[in-house]
Amino acid sequence: VQLQAFGGGLVQAGGYLRLSCAASGRTFSSYTLGWFRQSPGKEREFVAGIEWSGGNRYYEDSVKGRFTISRDNANNTMYLQMNSLKPEDTAVYYCAASQVYGSRWSGNFRSWGQGTLVTVSS
Repeated sequence: VQLQAFGGGLVQAGGYLRLSCAASGRTFSSYTLGWFRQSPGKEREFVAGIEWSGGNRYYEDSVKGRFTISRDNANNTMYLQMNSLKPEDTAVYYCAASQVYGSRWSGNFRSWGQGTLVTVSS
């Protein structure tokens, strides 16, 4: 599956953005999907994941209650709604696909989008 992330931009603290991840490939619906982010000088970190049916969603602790991951298998698209954004959310955000259920480890995600930059100003 090939992925492309978009929707990043500049937003003030407390604001919101919605990231999208468009996928190609007939087996999109069978993959676990995830969002990761990477800030300058830091390791890439897991943000949120969603299973093929959308029934199981899981988040990194710092974004719980602020971010919502969702997917539309009919349109091969995944989303990340980000509310109450903080300056520490500033990063390049990547979408990724895995065949491993419930994974948070980037090594299990074999398909990656190109990343979209989110900048949150204070």
